[in-house]
This record gives sequence, C-alpha cells and structure tokens, in this order.
Amino acid sequence: MSRSFDVVVIGAGPAGYIAAIRAAQHGKRVACIDEWQNRDGKYAFGGTCLNAGCIPSKALLESSELYHRAGHEFGKHGIDIDGVEMNIAAMQKRRAGIVRQLTGGIAGLFKAAGVEGLVGHGKLLKGKQVEFTPVKGDQEIISAKHVILASGSEPIELPIAKFDGDKIIDSWDTLELEAVPETLGVVGAGVIGLELGSVWARLGAKVTILEAMDDFLFMADRDVAKVAAAEFRKQDLDIRLGAMVKNATAGESGVAVEYEDKNGTQTLEVEKLVVAVGRRPVTRELFADDAGIQLDERGFIVVDDECRTRVKGVYAIGDCVRGPMLAHKSSEEGVMVADLIAGEIAEMNYDVIPSVLYTNPEIAWTGKTEAEVKESGRAYKTGQFPFMASGRAKAMEQTSGFVKIIASKDDDEVLGVHIVGPMAGELISEAVLALEFSASTEDIQRTIHAHPSLAEAVHEAALAVDGKALNFPNR
Repeated sequence: MSRSFDVVVIGAGPAGYIAAIRAAQHGKRVACIDEWQNRDGKYAFGGTCLNAGCIPSKALLESSELYHRAGHEFGKHGIDIDGVEMNIAAMQKRRAGIVRQLTGGIAGLFKAAGVEGLVGHGKLLKGKQVEFTPVKGDQEIISAKHVILASGSEPIELPIAKFDGDKIIDSWDTLELEAVPETLGVVGAGVIGLELGSVWARLGAKVTILEAMDDFLFMADRDVAKVAAAEFRKQDLDIRLGAMVKNATAGESGVAVEYEDKNGTQTLEVEKLVVAVGRRPVTRELFADDAGIQLDERGFIVVDDECRTRVKGVYAIGDCVRGPMLAHKSSEEGVMVADLIAGEIAEMNYDVIPSVLYTNPEIAWTGKTEAEVKESGRAYKTGQFPFMASGRAKAMEQTSGFVKIIASKDDDEVLGVHIVGPMAGELISEAVLALEFSASTEDIQRTIHAHPSLAEAVHEAALAVDGKALNFPNR
C-alpha cells in the first residue's frame, strides 16, 4: 500500500526544506525527499548551499580574512604578532564542523515540524505520483495532493575544461582543498569566482582570474564595480577581463590554459584551475516524460509568477526556475508556495531581492542600478557617502568603499541602493526594507541611526541625495 501526503517536496536545499517546514506549519502532512551525498559518503539535507556553497564558503572567507588581517592589519591596532601561520587542516575541520551542525539541524527542524525527511531519489510521475527510490530499501510510489520541485542547480562544466576533481576543479572541490596551491587559475569573475579566489589568495596562492566579459561585475552598478576592481587588485588578485578561455589541458604539474584577449592568444600555467562560469538547473530524472513539466530553452522549469508549473498542483522553486540563483530567493519562493497551497494570499517581490558578495570589501545591492534607471527614462538623483568619513569604519580600519542611493526626482522614491565596503551584506537589509515599503530618501533621512555605526553611511547617503550630507562635503 502506497503512502500519501498533502505535500511532497523533492529537494531539501534552501528552497525545499523551507517549503516543507512552512507547509507543515499550515497543518499539512509533508514529506521532503533528498539524495545529497557528501564526499565522506554521508547523506545530508541542505543542498548545495549548506553542504558545498553558501555556508562552507563563508566559513573559509572568515578564516582567511582573519589570517590576512592578522598579518596585515593587527599591527595598526597595536597587536604585534610574529610568524602568523595558517593551519589549513584545522581551518577545514572547522568548516566541515559548521556544515555538519547546520545540516543536522535541518533534520531536527523536520522532526520538530512533523516533516518526514526521506533520503533517496524522488521523481515526479503523471497524476502527482512520486516515485521514491530510497538509499536503502525498496522503491515505492507516493501519492500527493501537491508536489513542489526544488532540485537546485550544479556547476556548469566547460567542454574545453572538463572537471577531473584534481587539477581542473569545480567550486565544491575548491572549498575542500587540503593545501594552498602556489598558483590558482579561476575561470569566471562572478560571485563564486571572486569569493573562492579571495580565500586562496589571502592564504598565499597567486590567483589569476580570467573573465570573458569586458566589464567587471557587469550586473553591479558601475561606480561600485570600479571601486571593487581597484580594491581586489590591491589584494594581488590578477583579474584579466575580455579573456575567453579556449583550452585547458591538465598535466602532472598543473594546467596549461590558453585564452584570447584583445592582444591575441595568451597562455597561463597554474597548479589548479577552478571553473566558476555559473550554474545550471538540475532536472535529470526529476520527472517522467508524461508528467507534463515543461523546460525552457536554458533548461529551467517553466513557471508563472507564483511558481506554478503547467500541471495543476505542481510547483517548482529555487535554482531550477527563472530568476537569480540565490538561497534567500529560493527560500522565499518556498514560503510563498507553501502559503498558496494553504489557501493564503502570498507573493514575491522579485524587484528587491538583495545580492551580496562576501569579499573584502563586501559588495551588496538591491533595486536598480544607475544605468537601468537612466535607460528607463525616469528622472533621478543620486547620493553617495564614503566609508572613509565614517567614524565606525575608521575604528575598524575598513574605510574602503561607499554607499550610493538612487532615487526618483519626482516623488523621491528610493529606486536602488548599492554598497561596497565593510558589512555591506548586513547594511543592505535596511535598503531592502526601504524599497519594499516604497520609501523615500526623506524617510531614511528622518530615521535615527545609532552613532557610531556603519549604518550611518546609509543615512548620510540618503541625505547626500538632496545635498544635505552632514559629515562629508556635498558635491
């Protein structure tokens, strides 16, 4: 006799596990199926984000940043340290421990919420039936009133630089390196490439980043990208733009890379090569041919604004559907879909999803860039405030960067906020809230910010929009 649930979720990453818990909070009988297996052979919930992405990368970024600061900044604070060394094994043990704690925590959350976590492969069949193939035991068919597909994404592999797990590696392999390579090549100067490149550069690797685009961080505001590029180069990140990789050959000593730029064919020899050119949706064996699910030309599951597929009662969320591949976007889609299934009114505001790079300096933005506002034809005004004028930033010895706010001229509505500097990933939340409430710069101007704090830079940038900055000359 087959089991039945109100909701079956396939995938237990940030989209799937959040959707499952939210549905259970609505009193639904929920099962969540996932088959993620870590390199140690153990199965775990949490998907890429918790196991091989967001969380482990931030752990390494924090460790490597502290090491870098100890060697380059602590002396300014009067902290004299001689012969600072990084124990890579201890660093990696800490990373792995954090991952285990958080992924194990999901199992605990499932138990507390009443979600049945199923370890194995889930496949959608016709009529909202789910074929569940457990890691151990016999295959079974599960019936569901609603199915949520949350299968996530995986690194894109280049035909000319296939992953071998040793010399030519993906982001997961890079997070688990057991030694610092003397030279490291990175293909792609996006979020993943810059964060991973930063980690190993701080630890002593000579890092070269090859980016095919001519514009650095093309998706970011140009003022932010310009400052960020300058700061990264100060950190000895060799970023080469307009560099199209044509071939990569792994040998005993490393990888020979051939690429083309404006000066013609170039070569690069590195010990290891990280390919970080983006991610693609995982849909292999996710649904049967007659299940009714449609893919677009890029392989994403076709959904509407409320993440409904063409099949009534079947939804898809997270990295396997359109939109930015961000954990917080995925989770909020999970909440929306679970609420919709429960009969509640729910929606996603895709215009105010924040983006963050956890480099040093951090980079974060939400809303529109200045170029996008200009292209729209809407009259606008801007204000900037540099962290070098922030008392808190000076006390922290982190004065690079600024806060930039873009607002409409007609009604003063905040249209976009862009930050490059210390704790940008935390500061951006105020901006997201402002855009969500269609706030004006005057609203931010009249909001009291604690002193001394980094958040004052947001306040001053709002004042600067109207030429009223108090702690920096107005332009």
